[in-house]
Amino acid sequence: MFKPIPVAIGLRYLRAKRRNGFISFISLASVVGIALGVMILITTLSVMSGFQREIRDRLLQATAHATVMGAGEAMQDWPHATKIAMDDPRVSGAAPFIQVQAMLTGNADPQGALVTGILPGEEPKVSVIGDKMKAGTLDSLKPGEFHILLGQELAAWLRVGVGDSVMVTTSELQSTAFTVSPRIKRFTVTGIFAVGHNDVDRNLALVHMGDLQRVLRMGEGVTGVRLKLHDMYQSWDVARDLALRLQGPYRISDWTSENANLYHSLKMEKTVMGILLSFIILMGAFSLVNSQVMLVTDKQADIAILRTLGLTPRGVMQVFMVQGVLIGVMGTVLGVIGGILLTINLEHILAAIEAVFNVTLLPSDVYYITGLPYELDAGEVVLIAAVALTMSFLATLYPAWRAARTQPAEALRYE
Repeated sequence: MFKPIPVAIGLRYLRAKRRNGFISFISLASVVGIALGVMILITTLSVMSGFQREIRDRLLQATAHATVMGAGEAMQDWPHATKIAMDDPRVSGAAPFIQVQAMLTGNADPQGALVTGILPGEEPKVSVIGDKMKAGTLDSLKPGEFHILLGQELAAWLRVGVGDSVMVTTSELQSTAFTVSPRIKRFTVTGIFAVGHNDVDRNLALVHMGDLQRVLRMGEGVTGVRLKLHDMYQSWDVARDLALRLQGPYRISDWTSENANLYHSLKMEKTVMGILLSFIILMGAFSLVNSQVMLVTDKQADIAILRTLGLTPRGVMQVFMVQGVLIGVMGTVLGVIGGILLTINLEHILAAIEAVFNVTLLPSDVYYITGLPYELDAGEVVLIAAVALTMSFLATLYPAWRAARTQPAEALRYE
């Protein structure tokens, strides 16, 4: 009795048993359509976010959050740079490195790779490669012994294992009295690692920093200093601040710029998928339009009576908007609950499907993961719910406007 008249009538129409059962069916289909669209959209975006996080985390296991490098020449004061970096409370680890593109030759065709010189004692501060060793250990890299660690995929392409020799040909040139030739050095494989990211396992080789300095004749210089941060999203600011404190010509980069194409493509893929799946919600909204138009036609006499009793056209419009919005709210709420439950239990559902049909949907040798990663983002869930509610509201405008235009005399002429 305390409700506004349009709201009270709209709620009564929603609860009342309709004379035309088909209208009730269409209304139910609208609720189901909106709920399915919301549920599928939440689940899909959560799984895509989980895979993006998995790719990012695996890539950052072998690469730094940020790097500070010499501009066009080797960094000679890297011990000082490392000390300054560790004094920053945002930095959890810092280590020097040398990187050079090289051609590796084993027992098969030569393969290009990024050869990185590290200090085995300092490397665990910025990466977890030491924990990803399939054979050998990180400590096997000893200065002067010219040992090398290969990614699992790279070792497979070169057809080498622990104890085999690999010829490393760098792009740096050395001059003799009669010719100019690239620098070539034989290294012995003492370990194989597998990070789980194809770009790393296929293109990375590790050697001791001192050995690479000797091959490249860099003296005590290094390519730069790698940083690991407590908050990876501050990487650019931390690298810039370090370069400014060093007061020299330095280049800085972070994980977002070094892998910009990968992350932009993943973000674009997620955005496009979200837009496409939103059309499922739109289909539910179109069903809502159909059900409301049919309801307005079915309630012509009721509308005419309400108009003769003094209800304004605006009030009539509000009656049907209330009903349509409530259908949208029910579908959205059911979809959000269903989407969260489906996302949380999706791994168990996939396991059941694999057991019943004897198939492997996510082979570990392809995806390098165990289980199905997902990441439920509260912001995304709220955004999806808001989109569904907005579509539902817009879907009620035309039927409600059509009801408001009903003329009582014409509606009651044949009653």
